Amino acid sequence: MISPAYCQVMTAYNAEMNRRLYAAASRLSDAERKLPRGVFFGSIHGTLNHLIWGDSMWMLRFAGWDNPGLSIRESAGVFDDFSTLTAARVALDARLEAWAAGITEADLRGELTWFSGALQKDVTRPRRLLLVHMFNHQTHHRGQVHAMLTACGQDTGDTDLPFIVSLDDQPGRAGA
Repeated sequence: MISPAYCQVMTAYNAEMNRRLYAAASRLSDAERKLPRGVFFGSIHGTLNHLIWGDSMWMLRFAGWDNPGLSIRESAGVFDDFSTLTAARVALDARLEAWAAGITEADLRGELTWFSGALQKDVTRPRRLLLVHMFNHQTHHRGQVHAMLTACGQDTGDTDLPFIVSLDDQPGRAGA
């Protein structure tokens, strides 16, 4: 299903798209970023917060990273200040890329069991499937942010994976 190279490509794509979305969001006022827009996490700001929370929760499960300490219902409010949110995103993306650079085939094998706060029970699923889910979750909510930014007249540039990240740019790949 996936490989270490897949994880490296997806973390690079995630980081670049976050740079583009945060640059576009920075051109809005704080009030515009926090304006309720009818999406699940309320606003551009809330959805960007939820993405940090989600990535942090998955990395807690995959690699023992720090628990963000909030429930999914609280995830839209991780950071109130946009500059703090932006700095946290940059740091998290760097950490994700470093993690992916060191991931091995063995890290992708087997199952992962965790307590799901959303389901209120223990859940066990294949690690590979859960990694695909983490990357899909990022893309899904970034798509929501992209739509909200577009509605605000902001341009993020191209969002298509094959035009943003090259396999040749990844660690351990030909041409890297």
